[in-house]
Amino acid sequence: MLPIALAACSGGDGEGRRFSLFGDSSDAAQAFPSNYRAELLAFMKTYLNNPVGVRDASMAEPVMRDVNGKMRYISCLRYSARESDGSYYEPRERAVLFVNGRLDRLIEKGEELCTGVALAPFPEMEKMTR
Repeated sequence: MLPIALAACSGGDGEGRRFSLFGDSSDAAQAFPSNYRAELLAFMKTYLNNPVGVRDASMAEPVMRDVNGKMRYISCLRYSARESDGSYYEPRERAVLFVNGRLDRLIEKGEELCTGVALAPFPEMEKMTR
């Protein structure tokens, strides 16, 4: 798996190329990500430098949205993580993309994809440990 990931990152300027762990067929019907909360928590524990002390966490139920011309389930996530100096940035919205019912990637600038979604408190994220 590592050679595949490295090959996707190497060579050229990378424009127009995308890497997806679970395939990205444009005509495949997408399964609802039934285990999205647990998958997201597991991912965030590795994604964040310090998963302890997250504040103001909220999340939206997955909804179908057009992502680069393909209909995919996305969930919106808003939180403020603790920085290494103990301070907090303002909460920001991110989009979580699901492909074939599994978490595929986190989109840092997800505001456009998250327009109009209803966020609800996500206390499990605020209780994360290392």
